[in-house]
Amino acid sequence: MKLHTVFLRDDCILPSSLNPLRHTFGEHWTLVEGIPARVFDTMIRQAGWHFIWVLGSCSRRGWARTQDAAIDRGLGRALQSLSNHANAAELDSVQITRYPWFHIANVTLQRRRIQEHTALEAQ
Repeated sequence: MKLHTVFLRDDCILPSSLNPLRHTFGEHWTLVEGIPARVFDTMIRQAGWHFIWVLGSCSRRGWARTQDAAIDRGLGRALQSLSNHANAAELDSVQITRYPWFHIANVTLQRRRIQEHTALEAQ
């Protein structure tokens, strides 16, 4: 998983001109394939919409026998814990701790919101 990967809630509405390749990731989330957050932000703004930072980040841990599985578990837990104000998220950091029989991944997401208007809408 690359840093600055973008995740979208299943119900996230995008500008009609923007239709990125997405893959299901966990429950109620999709992964935007091959477009880092900075480029995705530019694409949304060029369509006249906004990719807003929502205050606060979210960190969760996952553990597993392999590093990739630990990251996926931590990421899934972090996505599940995001409030509805964030209809998107950006992978900010991943820290791995290795032990003889397992790995622990500490995953941090930045909350994001995609919307047409500039004001943060009440939910």
